[in-house]
Amino acid sequence: MLEAINLDCVRGERRLFHNLNFHLDAGECLLVRGQNGSGKTSLLRMLVGLTPAAAGAVHWQGSPIKKLGDGYRRELLYCGHSLGLKDDLSATENLTSGMALSDESVTADAVLDALGQAGLQGREHLSVRALSQGQKRRVNLARLLLQKRALWVLDEPLTALDAQASQWVVRVIDQHLSGGGIVVLTTHQDLTLVGTAHVIRVGV
Repeated sequence: MLEAINLDCVRGERRLFHNLNFHLDAGECLLVRGQNGSGKTSLLRMLVGLTPAAAGAVHWQGSPIKKLGDGYRRELLYCGHSLGLKDDLSATENLTSGMALSDESVTADAVLDALGQAGLQGREHLSVRALSQGQKRRVNLARLLLQKRALWVLDEPLTALDAQASQWVVRVIDQHLSGGGIVVLTTHQDLTLVGTAHVIRVGV
């Protein structure tokens, strides 16, 4: 269970949102809508503990995430605007090293399978700098198949993806929700999910 309680976001002298509240149970998704600069990314960063709220709190399983620390971070997977990929490494090497940094073991076959499902067959061993922006995003999103986390926080996951790749992402999200996972995401695109989806707007 993920809960936001009376969250405030202030940037400089501007208040982006005030007294924001929501509650998500297993199998539920939250779509965060709003104009550019309305505070969508700031909200997601608050939810993962990267940006402090001006007021309010975020709770996971009934406890403030500030108190949970690493225990909470082991429960979540955050895909932000920055893809966090090293250009000199291949897609396979990026995923393998990322898993190692997270203290998680993964087999070479599992990495190749994840990249294949993401539509990167034949490009698994190419340097990331040789990939298009959409292909780089697919490498990053392949983490969704490898890191078994209850909470996914995704910032514009469909950016730079073609229709086929976008449909794949939606299927993966639906599978996660069907398995009892929780998802929070921002997107400017229309998104139809099988699981329960709530919508909030920020900056209005």
